[in-house]
Amino acid sequence: MALAIDTAQYTNLDVKDHGEGVWVVTLNRPAKRNALDIDTIEELVEFFSTAPRAGVRAVVLAGAGDHFCAGLDLIEHHDEDRSPADFMHVCLRWHEAFNKMEYGGVPVIAALQGAVVGGGLELASSAHIRVMDQTAYFALPEGQRGLFTGGGATIRVTDLVGKSRMIDMMLTGRVYQGQEAVDLGLAQYIVDGSSYDAALELARKAAQNLPLSNFAICSAVSHMQNMSAMDAAYAEAVVAGVVNTQPDARARLAAFADKSAARVRPND
Repeated sequence: MALAIDTAQYTNLDVKDHGEGVWVVTLNRPAKRNALDIDTIEELVEFFSTAPRAGVRAVVLAGAGDHFCAGLDLIEHHDEDRSPADFMHVCLRWHEAFNKMEYGGVPVIAALQGAVVGGGLELASSAHIRVMDQTAYFALPEGQRGLFTGGGATIRVTDLVGKSRMIDMMLTGRVYQGQEAVDLGLAQYIVDGSSYDAALELARKAAQNLPLSNFAICSAVSHMQNMSAMDAAYAEAVVAGVVNTQPDARARLAAFADKSAARVRPND
């Protein structure tokens, strides 16, 4: 039996069902530039733990107001004055939330505007697709604040831009924006209008795929990146064996065979 998502339980997230399996999850702390406190992280863990079992077929991850996410809530961090062990466990909850996103098997499309900074970039890099508008900018200012990344930037952001650029961003506070950010892989799309509208369109398109295909794309690929080439090749063959013989694909394959399915065409 599929689980139900109780939208009323979320305070720091605004969670809405947009129909046909598409959900929108909005960071809803605009006065804090959507900075991530521990309560927000716990809500992300809850939603992305439930989503794969609740019939969610695609998620748009957005931020309320002018900014996507300015990173760790530094005021909370300062006021809590945590011990090293306490903060280690906070970081592990961040990893739990972001791993649920990356490995959960449900496509997550991030709509980026304004600040995508520090932990906000770690959050965005956990999404499968990132769409930025012309106001979006990316930075890892941890070095200037006496901090170090704790939510996966050393893994995911390094994977996107490379080790040298990652270190440069942390050491110097370098900011990327515009087409340069896309060219480096920080986002896959840049739009002149609303990144949210573009992300929602992509989510609706992804939601039309068979769920098992999306699960493999949004889970297996990441797992295979963590394997040796030989192990990844074996795992890919096993996943393909399961996905490519799924009964629900028969109608789509038949449509391709009888030429009634849409063909892949170059952009006009």
